[in-house]
Amino acid sequence: MKKGFRYGWIGLVLLFMYAPILILAVYSFTDAANIGPFRSFSVHNYVTLFTTPELLNMILGSVILAVGSGLIATILGTSGAIGAFYSKKRVKMAMSALNQVPVVNADVVTGFSMCILLVVVFGVSKDTYIPLVLGHVVLSAPFVYLAVVPKLKQMDPSIYEAALDLGATPFYALVKVIIPEIASGILSGFVMAITLSLDDYFVATYTKPATFDTISTYVVNATKGSQTEIKTALWALSTIIFLVVVVVELVLNLAPAKKAAGEETEIDE
Repeated sequence: MKKGFRYGWIGLVLLFMYAPILILAVYSFTDAANIGPFRSFSVHNYVTLFTTPELLNMILGSVILAVGSGLIATILGTSGAIGAFYSKKRVKMAMSALNQVPVVNADVVTGFSMCILLVVVFGVSKDTYIPLVLGHVVLSAPFVYLAVVPKLKQMDPSIYEAALDLGATPFYALVKVIIPEIASGILSGFVMAITLSLDDYFVATYTKPATFDTISTYVVNATKGSQTEIKTALWALSTIIFLVVVVVELVLNLAPAKKAAGEETEIDE
């Protein structure tokens, strides 16, 4: 009885969390101009999404920005995590504390401060995309750090020391020993960096060129306008993004379980 009651509450919580997304997904397959009475089934929104050059350019630009800034953030976050992990206790604690500041800091503060520093103080033109890319790197790198640190703690430190004792250089040991051990954390951090970039609005608003829009800034601007066809096409885009996130999360969670099951089978044999 208690178990069924607990599962019932979990089901209600999940329904409350995902109901808005599911409703949006349902309406993305209609020809309705607004959320209201359900009309006939239609894929018009998806056709509009993939045949409108303005939308395609916006999506492509956002993906390139997310992947590019995500790669840089992953390199910096992973390097910082490894460096802090093998540093002295005081340095490690200082790095951990400093890394927490961007995580808990409001995005609007991060975006505005990056704009002031790069555009006003250093005179970097926003048309170069440098402020936008650096802003997203600053936004994402701390989360990569947080994704990698637990994997470093789970790793056996004697493996790295053994590699050095056997004649490996520090760089070779880093590439061949440490990185394979923390690969899942690096991958999780990279995916998180991409997600944060695609989701960001405030940092992009303050640092992006006037002629460029990310998905978030485009959606906000589109909802203020009167282009109904564009608005409803964004329902389709939101549905696709949600499905991609679900698939990626399933892969990231099932792959380690499958690997562990394979290792257990080998041991049994």
